[in-house]
Amino acid sequence: MEFLLSILVGLLFAAGVYLLLHRDFVKLVIGIVIIGNATALFIFVAGRIVRENAPFIQEDGLPPENFADPVPQALILTALVIGFGIQAFALILFKKVYDIPKVEKIDDLKK
Repeated sequence: MEFLLSILVGLLFAAGVYLLLHRDFVKLVIGIVIIGNATALFIFVAGRIVRENAPFIQEDGLPPENFADPVPQALILTALVIGFGIQAFALILFKKVYDIPKVEKIDDLKK
């Protein structure tokens, strides 16, 4: 399962970079969204996929032997929030750039 998710992460990063290299604003924003989701999935895969015990300390004061690591989950949540902020900024920037000079491509801004 982790191998397939690793391949999916690589494909998502490749698709995101491909879209970022286009000169169209819409493809640029979609590329940012895809790279943000690929980053969250990368952190998820790097944190190992386990269905073990919750990370609670037992009555004897020791953690269980095999437990799910909560740090990648917190990092994914943080990455998603930052990604949503960047996406909102990119969409507002796209709207402002399109409203003022009525252009759709980055190369048309040089006029």
